[in-house]
Amino acid sequence: MVNPDIQGRVYPETAPYLVGREKVREFARAVQSESPLHFDPAAARAAGFSDVIAPPTFAVTVQESTLAQLLADDEAGVDFSRVVHGDQRFSYSRPIVAGDELTATLTITAVKQLRGHSMVTASSEIVDESGAHVVTAISTLVVRGEDAA
Repeated sequence: MVNPDIQGRVYPETAPYLVGREKVREFARAVQSESPLHFDPAAARAAGFSDVIAPPTFAVTVQESTLAQLLADDEAGVDFSRVVHGDQRFSYSRPIVAGDELTATLTITAVKQLRGHSMVTASSEIVDESGAHVVTAISTLVVRGEDAA
């Protein structure tokens, strides 16, 4: 069972993640996006961006390092072998652009128990190198109880 006392816990800011053009293109292919804004710098510039923009769900690649902090926290009691991804949401101030240097800070916003399972909601505030908000990525992880198959 997840420790309910971690609700409200804020983890340290992550190391910077430099968004690469090829990573954006790879991710766009993986999610089957065909938008030229994800592949063609000229198309992205014509649309007002400095370089290719990432698909909206790309933020999970930055959020991953924050969730790793939660999973490594022995006090949290999250058994990764029992984790199922329950929900994912994003709230953007602006798109992620190749060349961005992003850091993230994780806050555990809720820990709930339901029928022997734990639900952990984690919010990652992702900012650029100037400290300006880019996106908030919110994940809900379901940690299956001991009796779950």
